[in-house]
Formats: sequence, structure tokens, C-alpha cells
Amino acid sequence: MNLLLDTHILIWWATNDPQLSSQARQTIEDTSNHVFFSSINIWEVAIKHSKGHMKLPPALLRRSALEHGFELLVFHDVHASYVSSLPAIHNDPFDRGLIAQAFAEPMHLLTHDALVAEYGGTVMLV
Repeated sequence: MNLLLDTHILIWWATNDPQLSSQARQTIEDTSNHVFFSSINIWEVAIKHSKGHMKLPPALLRRSALEHGFELLVFHDVHASYVSSLPAIHNDPFDRGLIAQAFAEPMHLLTHDALVAEYGGTVMLV
């Protein structure tokens, strides 16, 4: 199964944060799954880091993801177009972009955000 990590899941994985559930950890570690992170994850962290809201530098997060064997999924025009078809459940542009990517590819979006999980489909609440 192809998995796309929500930003907080990616950060928790990279920092070995105890907030990462055992279900999420097992799903990511399952070698039958192909794990992706998005250019949106890096963009979100870059913005929060530049505002002083996050200590983790985006370059370090990217490097960690690649070292763990995760593949980068670039946000393309097809993903951007898909955003317009999403219901207005969530206003966060980063989350909406990740949801659009997951639906357009298709792949499963791993999240711990109950609001994101309301999109259903291939969104997995862990």
C-alpha cells in the first residue's frame, strides 16, 4: 500500500516522538508499504520554522525522511486542481493539499487529525 504521511506524523517519526501511535509506527515500518512524504510537508515546516514556531529545520526533516527510505511526492498542478473538488471540511491549505495528493494519486494519507479523517476515502486515522 502507498502511504502519504501527514506533516505531524512525519515529524513525530523523524524525532521519535512518543505521540506517534504504535499503529502508525507499525504501518510505516511494514515493509510491504511504500512510504511517501510531500513537498507540502517541507513547505509547512519551513514556514513554521521561519516564524519560530518549530525548532526542526525543514532541511533536516527532508534528510531524515530520505534516510528512512521515504520517497518525495512533489505537489503538481494535478494535485492543485484536485483541491477544488474537496468539500470544505478543513480550511488549512497544507492539509487540503495533502488530502488532494492522496486522493489524486491515489494513496492512503496517514494522519492523527480527526478533522482530516472526516474526508474519508483513503485517509487513515492513526
